[in-house]
Amino acid sequence: MDCRLGCGACCIAPSISTPIPGMPNGKPAGERCVQLNEDNLCRLFGKPERPKVCLSFKPCADVCGSTNESALETLLELESVTKASA
Repeated sequence: MDCRLGCGACCIAPSISTPIPGMPNGKPAGERCVQLNEDNLCRLFGKPERPKVCLSFKPCADVCGSTNESALETLLELESVTKASA
């Protein structure tokens, strides 16, 4: 499956614990990445400074669903159920 252009759910829903250009402490779950442009496209796509976790994400029908909204909902739920307890 290819990414749905303009979705951006994987750049909003998950937390990222490693530095991102413009977000030196990573980003919390549910927060829009500063590298996500106004068209919901990653400014770092294909660049070496793109975080490893982003490079590792592979879209699939079970996660991405058929709409951008369903992808965001699913990824937020996965983030919630896999969140480490403090």
